[in-house]
Amino acid sequence: MPRRRHAPQTARNARKDDRFGFRDLLVWCGIPIVVVLLIRLFVFPLYWIPSSSMMNTILKNDRVATLSTHIVPATKLQRGDVIVFKDPANWLGQEDGGHNGYLIKRLIGLPGDVVECAGPGEPLTINGVAIDETAYVRAGSDPSSFSFKVTVTAGNVFVLGDNRGASADSRFHTDDGNDGLVPMEDISGRAWLTYWPLGRFGLIDAHHEVFANVPAGSAA
Repeated sequence: MPRRRHAPQTARNARKDDRFGFRDLLVWCGIPIVVVLLIRLFVFPLYWIPSSSMMNTILKNDRVATLSTHIVPATKLQRGDVIVFKDPANWLGQEDGGHNGYLIKRLIGLPGDVVECAGPGEPLTINGVAIDETAYVRAGSDPSSFSFKVTVTAGNVFVLGDNRGASADSRFHTDDGNDGLVPMEDISGRAWLTYWPLGRFGLIDAHHEVFANVPAGSAA
């Protein structure tokens, strides 16, 4: 009786290696992709900026990276931080663009703060202390073109755009049922980097020094 010929050991090993090679490919390629996507969604969300409300800090059509509130809770944010948040009360209807229901502004008032301005030519004051905003407010823009006074209640923040003449920010929505304030739970992250276009690649300055002499608020 003729003996059954077996495939050479090397051939069997080659087929085995091919079989496990495909699985390895899925592991070595799939897992990194999933990790990158999770980081992109939950650690460093990316946003396209469709409006000019933050000029000249952030220009229209810039793309920015944020540090998610999953990493830095909204309660740890500071005055001056540039934040991205969900549209709290149809503010996008007064902006010159929108992106998936999110807006970007500079955080000016924390819970307990009293933020006010006496009108054109007058500085913004927080808890009675005038602040010099020339470091970030667009040249030629007043801190506010009209007077206002807002007390920031618990769980909320007060925000303004750096391009004050073209920003439908907290000042314009004091009749929205929450005095124009942004609930902390609606904040998705702190913008920290402009990554596109490449010519504008760089860190986004929070200018915390502007608020160094402002005392803690106690009105909330």
